Amino acid sequence: MAGSLSVATDESVLSRLDRRIYVVEKAVAFFGGFTVLLLMFLAVISVGGRNLFNRPLPGYVDWMEIAMPFIAFLGVAYAMRDGGHIRMDILIGQLKGRALWAAEFVTTAVTLLLIVLLIWGSYSHFDRSFDCSRPLCSADSSIDIGMPLWPVKLLVPLCFGLLALRLVLQLWAYARAFAENAEVPIAAPQMMSAAEQAAEEAEHVGGVAKSDTRPDARDRGGRA
Repeated sequence: MAGSLSVATDESVLSRLDRRIYVVEKAVAFFGGFTVLLLMFLAVISVGGRNLFNRPLPGYVDWMEIAMPFIAFLGVAYAMRDGGHIRMDILIGQLKGRALWAAEFVTTAVTLLLIVLLIWGSYSHFDRSFDCSRPLCSADSSIDIGMPLWPVKLLVPLCFGLLALRLVLQLWAYARAFAENAEVPIAAPQMMSAAEQAAEEAEHVGGVAKSDTRPDARDRGGRA
């Protein structure tokens, strides 16, 4: 049973948890994309104000600095769930069955360990910038307009926490696939061949492809 992209689903507890967390991951990733849109508007306002009124947007660089964690981290758990991260699978792609699921389990466990360390380090970084004895509880602020930086620094361990939860589910998925010698893991991205990836990409742009294969489109191409 195919789920979103290359993730299989069923009615198990694991799959239900996967789908519920996926709702949160999609919402968080959407907010990251919305942040990019807001930055585009800020850029237009700043450049337009500079050219038309000689008054650029105050603190534009500060806003860019604050927006960077939103763009960089809000989509990491979503991409992990759908297998959207770049990975090297020259060796692991040759494995099948339990050997493949064991290798996936080990690499996911190492990734989880790294993320836990990053959560600890990023939270410590946030803690150093949070001081309620100062105005706006900030011991660290932006250079130009003095915006407190602790909210965006807190964002990093929260996003890594969501990613860690996703990795725990994937560990569960690979352990279950190993125990059952399953052909396809539940709630974990499947490895796809180059042909399968090409077919999936073609499906994503299917609307354009279908419009280009209409008889009138072919006729226009032939006359051209």
